[in-house]
Amino acid sequence: MSCVNLSTWVQTCSMFNQAGRSRSPSFQILHPLKNIPISFVPPKRRRPISSVSVYAVLTKSDTLREEEESESESEARTFNFKTYMLQKANSVNQALDAAVSLKDPRKIHEAMRYSLLAGGKRVRPMLCIAACELVGGTESIAMPAACSVEMIHTMSLIHDDLPCMDNDDLRRGKPTNHKVFGEDVAVLAGDALLAFAFEHIAVSTEGVLPARILRAIGELARSIGAEGLVAGQVVDICSEGLSDVGLEHLEFIHLHKTAALLEGAVVLGAILGGGSNEEVEKLRNFARYIGLLFQVVDDILDVTKSSQELGKTAGKDLVADKVTYPKLMGIEKSRGFAEKLNKDAQDQLAGFDAEKAAPLIALANYIAHRQN
Repeated sequence: MSCVNLSTWVQTCSMFNQAGRSRSPSFQILHPLKNIPISFVPPKRRRPISSVSVYAVLTKSDTLREEEESESESEARTFNFKTYMLQKANSVNQALDAAVSLKDPRKIHEAMRYSLLAGGKRVRPMLCIAACELVGGTESIAMPAACSVEMIHTMSLIHDDLPCMDNDDLRRGKPTNHKVFGEDVAVLAGDALLAFAFEHIAVSTEGVLPARILRAIGELARSIGAEGLVAGQVVDICSEGLSDVGLEHLEFIHLHKTAALLEGAVVLGAILGGGSNEEVEKLRNFARYIGLLFQVVDDILDVTKSSQELGKTAGKDLVADKVTYPKLMGIEKSRGFAEKLNKDAQDQLAGFDAEKAAPLIALANYIAHRQN
């Protein structure tokens, strides 16, 4: 494939300086090899201060005792992420199974369901639901959008695995879609999932104002189009074999190819849950950090884990001569960068209710420390 020279414009395509994409122009990522400060500094979360009784003034020992008791109660209410993840994944899987049923033409629906229901961690749907619940919404409100995001994610995997793209034989421990159904049906299965994703969110979302549904659909479309996922995929393809790819270039690829759909999942949940503009933007920033974090970890796993451990072909980025964070920075600096991204992501949740924010914090930690 012949490609335009990207070196002149990629330098200007840093994370949050895209016209028409970013709602937070002052937000800037901290490059791991550069001393660039982050201009968005969230307020630090303050420990609740006990009120003073009108009948008596608490002594210092009384105050300390109350704080210790409060911390003990907090520890007793520790968020159980494993239970949460299993429950949400089960709910999402049931909703996906019901949404895409077997019907005529049977072949295309079999292909759609083969990849859609092949497992997976359901991270994107969980992010959508957790963001919705954080701002006051419910799982039922977010579920159609959560399923739509997963349909689009599945489409991207089917298409990524095609011979004309990454030419992969294994996905989630099973033969890729085109290996089972042929390239022609695999392409159409991806197309069908993409189209149905928009139909599903438009038709099945209940209890939400039409204006919010429309806004959510616009966000979803933008996150996967020529300003989102597709943009990152194209630049990634054009970058294979290039020797002068730097961090800004790599950041552009992953903030679009990987982070954009994660951002879309979180923002959709926040919009449909009734979040204010300020809450939506804080969660957008959170999602961008964890989106890049997801890819940094993915790059590390690709060179440190086996195909059996990953459930997909290991080392394929190296074979394709793709630029990755370990290739530019080394494994240890990549791990340090991942830790920084995780911290920055969680900083965006300051000011939200701590108990409601627990699932998003746990999801960020899960993304940072996942092993496949």
